[in-house]
Amino acid sequence: MESFDVGLLSLGAMVILVYAGLWVPFALMLCSYVGVWIIKGSPVLAGKLLALAASETISSYFFGVVPLFVLMGYVVSVTGMGRDAFDVANHLFRKLRGGLGVGTVGANAIFAAITGISIASAAVFTRIAVPEMVRHGYTKQFSVGVVAGSSVLGMLIPPSLLLILYGLLTEQSVGDLFIAGIIPGILLAMIFGGGVLLMARFFPRFVGENITPPDDIDPLTARELMVKGVPIVALIALVLGGIYGGLFTPIEAGAVGCLGAIVIGLARRQLSARDFWQVLTDTGLVTASICFLIIAAQMYSRMLALSGLPAGFGDYVATAEIGYWGIILAYVALVIAMGTILDSSSIMLILVPLMLPVVSGMDVNLIWFGVVTVIAVEIGLLTPPFGISVFVIKSALNDDSITLGDIFRGAAPFALMMVFVLALVLAFPFLVTALL
Repeated sequence: MESFDVGLLSLGAMVILVYAGLWVPFALMLCSYVGVWIIKGSPVLAGKLLALAASETISSYFFGVVPLFVLMGYVVSVTGMGRDAFDVANHLFRKLRGGLGVGTVGANAIFAAITGISIASAAVFTRIAVPEMVRHGYTKQFSVGVVAGSSVLGMLIPPSLLLILYGLLTEQSVGDLFIAGIIPGILLAMIFGGGVLLMARFFPRFVGENITPPDDIDPLTARELMVKGVPIVALIALVLGGIYGGLFTPIEAGAVGCLGAIVIGLARRQLSARDFWQVLTDTGLVTASICFLIIAAQMYSRMLALSGLPAGFGDYVATAEIGYWGIILAYVALVIAMGTILDSSSIMLILVPLMLPVVSGMDVNLIWFGVVTVIAVEIGLLTPPFGISVFVIKSALNDDSITLGDIFRGAAPFALMMVFVLALVLAFPFLVTALL
């Protein structure tokens, strides 16, 4: 059997195993090991090659950024900064009809600029925003939809865990990827906010026909605004300002951000020893999961390289007559389709190593390609049947009357808005590269 055929069969086997319910890292590792075994003819050599791939991956200096930003996100979550962000954003947009929905979007954008984890945003604002919106007359379906939709901002607005993962996979500058995500992230947040206002105006039955009038919502006092807003602004300025100002690398920024979040939590007396132990435990679990995924993906990439499948696929695409845009659009469609069954990290770990040789040969800007990939992947967080953000929201709710179907329907307009933003980024690459 030719090496190319082995790579093709292993790819098909991996897809079958994933659909059958096997955890993605196990499917990747198993197919990688068997594939290298068949190509090299030695199970011992296959084990050594994959062990080397694992060792090189986990010992990478750049991998240190993952646990640091995960830790910072969890510290921010338990210290009440999520509620503070919601209160500040709600204060800013309180005079608009649908302003509480816009405030939820704004709070998610602020929270994203601190944590970079969509799941954390979904969990935090399900507990904070949904009860408040329902109390002020918004429908339950729209309330959970706003939280689900705007939670994806955590993976686009820097610092973003997915952009970090893409940088590790493609050996691109994480700092450049963060800068590239600024304009698309702000654009998406603005379109979400505008969409909420339009829905409140033209689709009142969907949003809520008895929304509390803006004049009946009490504003924050100047002192409350300072107490709630200053720590958030300070932490964002510390992390992003340090990166963009050249004071420290993204990895160092993660460490400084963790320290800053801990100091703020202790100063506000909102970070107990018990909370901190839980934060460390959750960080360890998430980091271990991501680490396992990355190791499996590197094994998978090594097997693909040995089989010659990426090179062969690249030659096929180069000689096909679908053209540049045909390739890009087919890739985007595949990413969105895979989002219906897989989580974000798994999609990137499976597809990016396969497509990287192809787009590199086409002289595609890999920073732009990374942002396109992240937006397409994030659409999958809102699409059934998987939609991991939707499941996180359901698990965080204390209301059994809200079904998964309600959350998916509520999030559908935001998924369409994301498709629109993706189209803009594809048509106008300068939206990504303007600040580089």
